[in-house]
Parts: sequence; C-alpha cells; structure tokens
Amino acid sequence: MPAGRSKCRLRYVDYYIMQEKIFLINSPDETESLAYSIGQRFHGGECIELVSDLGGGKTTFTRGLVRGLGSFDSVSSPTFTIGKQYKTDSITCYHFDFYRLLEPGLAIEELAEALEDNQGVIVVEWAESVASVLPEKRIVILFENVADNSQSRKCIVKYPSDYHQIMELASV
Repeated sequence: MPAGRSKCRLRYVDYYIMQEKIFLINSPDETESLAYSIGQRFHGGECIELVSDLGGGKTTFTRGLVRGLGSFDSVSSPTFTIGKQYKTDSITCYHFDFYRLLEPGLAIEELAEALEDNQGVIVVEWAESVASVLPEKRIVILFENVADNSQSRKCIVKYPSDYHQIMELASV
C-alpha cells in the first residue's frame, strides 16, 4: 500500500441525506450479480465510489455493473492505466483507479471530463486524491470482510434519495 494510505474508510458527503442498504455477499458471483442488478437500472449520469482494501471486490463489482449496463467488454482493474472505458450503444462506463496516485495530476482532468458526460456512468476506486471533483450526489459502496468467513463480504451502499428506487430493486 502506498505511503499515506490507510485501510478502507467510508467517506461520503453530508450535503445529501444518504440512505443505506446492506447486502451480505458470499462469493464473487454474488458481487457481480448485485452490480448487474444495479447497472440494469442506470441510464447515465450516475457516479459510484467503491471503497475496500486491496482485493476487496471493486473490480468484480465493476465487471457486473458493466454487464448490467449492456456491455460485454472485458473488464480489468485500471490500476496501471488509471482509467478504462467500457461502451454500450448508449452509455459509456468510465472506470478509474487512483490507487497509485497520491497526487492525481492530469488524471483529475480526465475524471472531470468524464463527469460531464450525461450518458456516462463513472466508477472510481481509491478516490481520496480526487474527492474534490467528485459530485456530492454519488453512490458510495463499501466492501467489508466478514470476520468468520474469508469469502463473505458486507456490502454497505450509501446513496442519495434520488437512487432509492434503484437500490430497493437491487438484489444479489
């Protein structure tokens, strides 16, 4: 872990009253299934911040989300490339991973540009260094290990009330 990084922390903006829904996920397939069910209901303009330790399920979640949006592009972690795009006929999913960047430099401009795409869905991992450009109205998803089972994770979803219907229909 780069210097200055702490273990996963849930950060979200208090400007919006955030609702919370918790899912118990027992496998990578269930992580993808949950994300798929969310992605099917997105129309563009959504932003998700994913929070977990290394290997916590962020890329697996993104893979399911991309499938739910209707793309069959191969999804992999953008750790070394900072950002990747996955396309459907009408939506582009922008997937950013700022793990290696304590200072985002020009990458913050790429993120800001993607955030202007109303037909885009933005997924950001390790967002501490770019928090200043993330929209206040975003979904924050925290993956926590369940102590007695290495495969199980608690998925805590914090979201503004605008996303209530999407999250109420989400399922594993």
